[in-house]
Amino acid sequence: MSVVQLSPRVQELQRRLTDFVENECIPAESEYQKELNQGSDRWKAVPPTMGKLKSRARELGLWNLFLTKEYKEGAGLSNYEYAILCEIMGRSPMLAPEACNCSAPDTGNMEVFAKYGTEEQKRKWLDPLLDGKIRSAFAMTEPEVASSDATNISTRIVPGRGHGGNGYVVNGRKWWISGAGHPNCAVFLVMGKSDLEASKYSQQSIVIVPANAPGVRVVRPLTVFGYDDAPHGHCEVVFENVWVPKENIILGQGRGFEVIQGRLGPGRIHHCMRSLGMGERALELMIERVQQRSTFGRKLIEHGVVLENIAQSRMGLESARMLVLRAADMIDKAGAKNAKKEIAMAKVVVPKCVLDVLDRAIQMFGAGGVGQDTPLAEFWAGMRTLRIADGPDEVHSRQIAQLEIAEQNERTSARRNRNAGIKARL
Repeated sequence: MSVVQLSPRVQELQRRLTDFVENECIPAESEYQKELNQGSDRWKAVPPTMGKLKSRARELGLWNLFLTKEYKEGAGLSNYEYAILCEIMGRSPMLAPEACNCSAPDTGNMEVFAKYGTEEQKRKWLDPLLDGKIRSAFAMTEPEVASSDATNISTRIVPGRGHGGNGYVVNGRKWWISGAGHPNCAVFLVMGKSDLEASKYSQQSIVIVPANAPGVRVVRPLTVFGYDDAPHGHCEVVFENVWVPKENIILGQGRGFEVIQGRLGPGRIHHCMRSLGMGERALELMIERVQQRSTFGRKLIEHGVVLENIAQSRMGLESARMLVLRAADMIDKAGAKNAKKEIAMAKVVVPKCVLDVLDRAIQMFGAGGVGQDTPLAEFWAGMRTLRIADGPDEVHSRQIAQLEIAEQNERTSARRNRNAGIKARL
């Protein structure tokens, strides 16, 4: 659904992508799960189903849709147009985004390379990522500090010599590093402090660390409400005296905050887009379920509370979608930096809304809703996590309030000055 007329090209992509997700990705979900081996083998290979879906997505022209028209490497879409398509992928979050090479954290990392990378960095890392030959991870969050305030980050990135000459030495422990467990993960973007004497937001840098560099150790995969998300994973990773050459710095020493602000804004909206797809699928499952089951001599759909659940879910999803489209439109027109409030509002509202829809759907399925026979339980785990990932609700709400106060004070001041000018002329 869109509030503006989509171009013929985007309409065709929408039709093609919907067909791909509904008729190829969703039916393949159970087979993909069967192909995931048990035990440590889960982290050693990608199920063959994913390779088949990737080939199919390439054939259909559904590859790398996420990079917007400002990048020569992208598909030439706006953030608004991609929002429409990304929601469709969210209906099969386990398969469709990766099949189309549009899954996190690779999308954010590719945007970093495309926006801030040198030509050599692009050649070495962006090109194979865009081609789907490798995967990546973004290492920021740490177990010892409250990482929702990134100024707390304690990993050190200090100048030092290695076997290749001048460069940087990285020491630190990270966790919840999505993608670090993937057998094709070839590169980390690592955030740490490079200058403790610099100003608060100039202490941090981001460096490129090859996954096979000496001193990089994936300690363990971490579970999300019991899900390990193999072979992708969310891992604890140690960087111990890891040396990288000086050309592996992103944008420049002390510019880490600049990089992550450019990376996280669009990425947060991508999460919201996919979340709406999950919410829509959950609502469909709910409606299908309540028309099939009976309690106390009546179909579930004949109970007033069930009808109320359906209505509340539809109203919530439509409202949340408007916030996402508004944020995407603002990014297109004013840039992510000037769309901070819209991005933050979507990031808070959408996961809560979709969680409510999922909770209602689970309730309609009863015991079956918390098991493995539907995607609802796994969707719920992902949505609950999203209220923490990429900044917890409280951080975004704080930013929304601060921006709202500043904007209102600016309007009030302008009104007073205008009134004062009118009085002076009188």
